[in-house]
Amino acid sequence: MYILGISSFYHDSAACLLKDGEIAASAQEERFTRKKHDHNFPANAIHWCLGFAGITAAELGLVIFYDKPLIRFERILRNSLAFTPSGVREFILAAPLWYKQDLRIADLIKGELGYKGKVIFSSRHESQVAAAFYPSPFQEAAFLIVDGAADRQTVSFGTGKGRDIKILSSMSFPHSPGLLYSAFTYYAGFKVNSGEYKLMGLAPYGRPKYADLILDNLISLKDDGTFKLDTRYFNYSNGVMLTNRRFEELFGGPPRKPETEITQKDMDVSASIQQVTEEIILRMARQARKVTGQDKLCLAGEVALNCVANGRILRDGCFKEIWVQPASGDAAGALGAAFVAWHKHLGNKRQADNKNDRLKGSFLGPSFSDEYIEDLLKKNDIPYRKLAYPDIPQAVANLIEQDNVIGWFEGALEFGPRALGARSILADARNKELRSRMNLKVKFRESFRPFAPTVLAEHASKWFDLGCQSPYMLLVAPVREEARLAIPAVTHVDNSARVQTIKREAHPLYYDTIDAFYKKTGCPVVINTSFNVRGEPLVCRPEDAIRCFMRAEMDYLIMGCFLLDKRHQKPLENDKDWQKGIEPD
Repeated sequence: MYILGISSFYHDSAACLLKDGEIAASAQEERFTRKKHDHNFPANAIHWCLGFAGITAAELGLVIFYDKPLIRFERILRNSLAFTPSGVREFILAAPLWYKQDLRIADLIKGELGYKGKVIFSSRHESQVAAAFYPSPFQEAAFLIVDGAADRQTVSFGTGKGRDIKILSSMSFPHSPGLLYSAFTYYAGFKVNSGEYKLMGLAPYGRPKYADLILDNLISLKDDGTFKLDTRYFNYSNGVMLTNRRFEELFGGPPRKPETEITQKDMDVSASIQQVTEEIILRMARQARKVTGQDKLCLAGEVALNCVANGRILRDGCFKEIWVQPASGDAAGALGAAFVAWHKHLGNKRQADNKNDRLKGSFLGPSFSDEYIEDLLKKNDIPYRKLAYPDIPQAVANLIEQDNVIGWFEGALEFGPRALGARSILADARNKELRSRMNLKVKFRESFRPFAPTVLAEHASKWFDLGCQSPYMLLVAPVREEARLAIPAVTHVDNSARVQTIKREAHPLYYDTIDAFYKKTGCPVVINTSFNVRGEPLVCRPEDAIRCFMRAEMDYLIMGCFLLDKRHQKPLENDKDWQKGIEPD
């Protein structure tokens, strides 16, 4: 039986296809349209999922949408009333779109797909809960959802056992850790719903000198992690400008204008809200442990992407094991909704082995055959060298050791925001100079942004103070003191790193390449950053990879078994041509 889960109309639209309760395919719409955080109906992602499974919409047993239109309308109305009079204006603008778009989602789905079957609805928060627990490796666990404004609920915790999920406690809009963090993202001059990573990366450069100001004025925080916002300081009726004049007066000036110089104040503001957020999340986790009695924790929601806070939970020891949904946020809503349909609506049992999750390494998206890639290269007269697959690990390891920057395009595309070894840019973690070069000329992004390491799983504890695996790059851990000088390119200013551990069964070619580098250099760590440039999503197709490779100062590109040397390439006459793709295999 096939079930299709869909999320859209907020940000990070996505589709997920289950086959007999297991994930067959899942992808985000942005990867196809090349519009970062694309919120539109995920027609491309849906059609790819169906094509990958070799089915038509008529063969779907059930379609489920991750949100309930009436609950969404109630949220819009409550939001508007909470911020009267400015909220009334926003409501007048939002209500017609809700009526035209959200209220007719079932008709939209059926019209887009030519589907005549049943469409059911989850709630956004229920979808997040399901995305946290159902795919996890745990048969029984606590869950903690920390989000922006999913439905009315912004935070909840509870327990999952088998297919049964119980929410035991929750917080409601506008009292939201996610919205609080986003307000400071805006104030620091970054884009809301995408710049939160920048705020987290900037925080270690500052001092938390405003933390008490936040705790004394903006929120009333309790020991259990619940809090109340003083809404007089915020403008949540406006999705773009989240702070107001009272907020500016409290912090001594207006928000930083985007793309202007980052000052010490901006660093201190970032450090302050990061410290407060970590304290909130840690108190919530401790309360969840106390109330549920569980020793395993599943995390989801947009704030679960704050890998520094996740690392704090792990090091605190309140839970023995934690598992973080790698696509936390609205993308995971499609996946969670599909599991809601399978386990809750259809009543199917759930089994977990406490070792392996159900996400297949998060390699759930499009892949491309060597035949497709070679045909593309030949048609466009692109010079390449064809390698035998057993030779790829040593060849690429040699190039990395020679201080080259490598575009790596291998296997199925990742689901979620992190590059995990399918669409990555690789380099030598031992070379400190590569960090500034890659930020400036490869990624075209701010110089303060750190790079993440991938480490062979069996060597992780020797290089990082990490007591567990981190396959989805969602835990920040201290770099061990003896390793800091050895891998300066991935050691952040506070001596931490956002770690990905890799096992061979997750991605054999990627593992073997790092292993070859280790055998050559004695270092089992490489730089792994996402294969994209600033403002674009991860590359999806070979066309995207070639365009990105030619625009940025990468030295080599490996796609399948084909190696491209930048020195032998001719400039693209019109890189927009590479946005025209063919359906993947």
